Amino acid sequence: MSILGAIITPHPPILLPEVGRGREREIEATQQAMRAAAAQAAAWKPDVLLVSSPHTILYGDYFHLSPGTGASGDMSAFGAPQVRVETGYDAALRDEIVRLAQLEGLEAGTLGERDPRLDHGVVIPLRYLREAGVSCPIVRMGLSGFSPLEHYRLGQCAARAVETLGRRAVFVASGDLSHKLREDGPYGFAQEGPVFDEAVTRAMASGDFLRFLTMEDALCERAAECGLRSFQIMAGFLDGLAVSPRLLSHEGTFGVGYAVAVFPVTGRDETRRFAAACDALLRARLEEQRANEDEWVRLARLSLETRVRTGRELERLPANLPEALTEHAAGAFVSLHTGGRLRGCIGTISPTQESVALEIVRNAVSAGLHDPRFPPVRPGELDSLTYSVDVLGEPQPVSSPDELDPKRYGVIVSCGGRRGLLLPDLDGVDTVAEQLDSARKKGRIGAGEPYTLERFEVVRHR
Repeated sequence: MSILGAIITPHPPILLPEVGRGREREIEATQQAMRAAAAQAAAWKPDVLLVSSPHTILYGDYFHLSPGTGASGDMSAFGAPQVRVETGYDAALRDEIVRLAQLEGLEAGTLGERDPRLDHGVVIPLRYLREAGVSCPIVRMGLSGFSPLEHYRLGQCAARAVETLGRRAVFVASGDLSHKLREDGPYGFAQEGPVFDEAVTRAMASGDFLRFLTMEDALCERAAECGLRSFQIMAGFLDGLAVSPRLLSHEGTFGVGYAVAVFPVTGRDETRRFAAACDALLRARLEEQRANEDEWVRLARLSLETRVRTGRELERLPANLPEALTEHAAGAFVSLHTGGRLRGCIGTISPTQESVALEIVRNAVSAGLHDPRFPPVRPGELDSLTYSVDVLGEPQPVSSPDELDPKRYGVIVSCGGRRGLLLPDLDGVDTVAEQLDSARKKGRIGAGEPYTLERFEVVRHR
């Protein structure tokens, strides 16, 4: 069998003695587990490693596989330039993966490389693997903003490519878990952090890869997880294969979850094909969510779907809309998400239309087609989109950040003619400092420039 197994590894720089300078001993269980996982990979005698990393070049709408014949990387960014790893790339395997992915309709390839150097999400596991005697070339794979199922499908394409070319292959899924496990950690604490780590390590221990594909988007976002999409590609790579899962360690000493697991392949198992089950479960969730949408969200959906499917704007409003939509004017933001990740958000601070309804109609189309951070929404994406609509209250001037609350109030930061706005109660924005920093950057206002503040409340519709 060409597919030998897979390993999950974290990538904390402090794990390396040259970086940790003694503190690596505080995560000794992770150290020992990394050595054990590397020894297992060495025992498989692979021809190639497929390595996915959250810190390799990432695009929202494209899977990037590193081009060229090889690369090197070091730990200079972490004060240890002497830690250096070099590797060759299996170009033929990489190109076959890209070919198969494109045949499957996945946006994948080698374009858009901004930095050819190996990132630390690759350097750290490779360091352990090299020390264990694994010297084969790799295929380096980035993640994307696509859905869990599309990451799984990329893994399936990688598996077919391995089988086609007859490579003896091991998948290395690099990724940390939640970054919100402790108040004294670098990213603080969120109650979702330990919940995420418990759920994902249970999936590692049991081999229930469906959990990787169907975890709640809000949980993952609030837990500030790192590696889940890497694990999803790995799950696709092991599609239809029996594995003997072993969770070797899990630690959260520094407030970030580090887990090490190995998955030796023991044969074939047709019950371990998770794509159909994932698709059915996610569709059921979306249908339930759509059934519970209120008129504000349904109007946003109708507006964007009409524009994308027909090329024309919505010509008339639906009958019997609430007076709050048709008889009042206000600024409104429409936000789109897919797979739990932002897909577009456009809005107006003050009303530009005669009613909230018309404001939503206009801004829904803008969020889907004209947000400069994202490509226009395609027809095939419409059924997977979720919507939220925020209707803004009147902004109020405030004299101090002490009057802000990122859960209750949105904020407008102004400097001259530049303004940056951030909505309230956003995942990943937990403090006033984070809210102000994000709003200032959106308004292209420098850290040292003077600015004025306004706050506002919203009524959020989902």
